[in-house]
Amino acid sequence: MTLKQVIEALVFASPKPLLTREIVAALKGAGEGTEDQEARDYSKTKEAEVAALLEELKIEYTEAGRAFQIAEQVNGWALVTDPAAVAWVRQLYPEAKPARLSGPALETLAIIAYRQPVTRADIEAVRGVAVDGVMQVLLDRSLVKIAGRAEVPGRPLLYATTEYFLQHFGLRAVDELPNAEELRRLKLPQAETAPATEGSASPAEAAPAEAEAAPAESSSEPAEPTAESAEPATEDAKSEPEENSAVETTPQAVVENPDSPAGE
Repeated sequence: MTLKQVIEALVFASPKPLLTREIVAALKGAGEGTEDQEARDYSKTKEAEVAALLEELKIEYTEAGRAFQIAEQVNGWALVTDPAAVAWVRQLYPEAKPARLSGPALETLAIIAYRQPVTRADIEAVRGVAVDGVMQVLLDRSLVKIAGRAEVPGRPLLYATTEYFLQHFGLRAVDELPNAEELRRLKLPQAETAPATEGSASPAEAAPAEAEAAPAESSSEPAEPTAESAEPATEDAKSEPEENSAVETTPQAVVENPDSPAGE
């Protein structure tokens, strides 16, 4: 048996798509502890050689006009029926009705697929309507996942497509989406982001800010009057203008508002 036939048998017998490294692992396992020289030779096969033979099988199936094909999916290689036979194959699975997405759900999914990772506010800015219910449907069907948080005030959730999304649409990567590069270059509406203020600083920034503010506030507090300073003012002090005495008796106002004329 040739190596190509062995690889074909592995893909056919597997209950799930096979990655090239899984095929290499199967070939290596078959060559261990055996005296079969052919199996021992195949156990030294590299991933690049397996990938090349899989591509050859793919071309052979297509040229032969078979009703099934060998296709590379996001999670490996698998034997699949020709899409032209879908009307007949579907009769074998009458209970498996395809779950159709509504128009709004497809629009939202397309925005996420081409702009991921993206926030819900940005999706709503493009569509012009709220997408809470639609997003829940996409999450429940495992077409969309939470991919982290955006580095903007409020730290909103980011959404991206899942591996099941690629499987469902027969893609190996999001770059295979139609007109992916062209559509990503289009400038779409975005949600307005409120400028970061002192009160809306992120927790990481707020902690050191509060730590710095604590000693600053304590240093700005006026000293408690002592018993000695409570003695009657001298005649020289009494003769000073009231304006100076007002500044001296209101140090808290000057420190809290350094931009006022009195602070200058």
